[in-house]
Amino acid sequence: MSSATSTALFACSRCFSRHPFEELSPGEQLCKECRGSFPVVKCTYCRSEFQQTSKSNTSSICKKCEANVKAYGKPTACEYCNIIAAFIGNKCQRCANSERKYGSAVTCEQCKQRCAFDRHDDSKKVDGKLLCWLCTQSLKRALARTKQHLSSVDKHKHRSHKSKNSHKEKRKSDSMKGNGNDISMGDVPLEKKSKLNPLQGELDPNSSDHVVAMTQLKETIASLQKKVQQKEMELLSKDKLITELKAQHHNDTTDLRIEMKNKERLNETKFSLMNSKIQNLLKEVATLSKSAKRNNKNVKSLTNDNSGSGTDSPSTN
Repeated sequence: MSSATSTALFACSRCFSRHPFEELSPGEQLCKECRGSFPVVKCTYCRSEFQQTSKSNTSSICKKCEANVKAYGKPTACEYCNIIAAFIGNKCQRCANSERKYGSAVTCEQCKQRCAFDRHDDSKKVDGKLLCWLCTQSLKRALARTKQHLSSVDKHKHRSHKSKNSHKEKRKSDSMKGNGNDISMGDVPLEKKSKLNPLQGELDPNSSDHVVAMTQLKETIASLQKKVQQKEMELLSKDKLITELKAQHHNDTTDLRIEMKNKERLNETKFSLMNSKIQNLLKEVATLSKSAKRNNKNVKSLTNDNSGSGTDSPSTN
């Protein structure tokens, strides 16, 4: 039995072509071609990445959150991570499950918010830090970009070194061919003299011109290597600055969300107080109007009694 038939093949959920399980994407089970034609986006609510499965439907809400919106309505901000994904209660599903599994939330070492959960496992920490879910994802993406950049720089160095070695081997083979031709012609002293670039002629390797050219080449190589190192350091510093700016932007957005939430709570309390005051004033107005109507009735009855007694007195005399 061959290896192709022994390995189990699984169908892509989009084009139904069969591939090994390792080549399919987790969750959606898409092959490489379908993954390339459909982009990976972040969910508006839970902020998790998912792959769109249709070009006509460009919604940025994952299937799970879309079902929750239909069932429970639009979510509110989670009291821990401030992600707008709390469909039931005041906690998102991720923080509720983590609190049930790992205990109460602790402070994240990156964003300084009380939204991280200690798993008591150092292998789950990123770069030795206890981070929340958002900071973990952003730091992992930054580390992956830095690693990819360093690998591309190493590949470029390896290719340049390989091309230099191939060029040297080519020159050596050309010189060996020239030496073989000289030997075949019977010119042995020239073979002992040469060992030079055939374009430069038969120069002495210990001559001043040759030494000057070699020193100039070494100096140019050293200066180019210094420039490459400087560029690499600049790129690393820029990547570090980008990660710091992203972290600062994340902290600013979380602070703004907390401030907006506090202002909303304050406005709600003020609104409730004003409503209660309005209700009390309306009650007072109602009681005052009732008492005024009663006083008007009493005054009218007194005036009627006085007028009746004045008309009866002349008839008695």
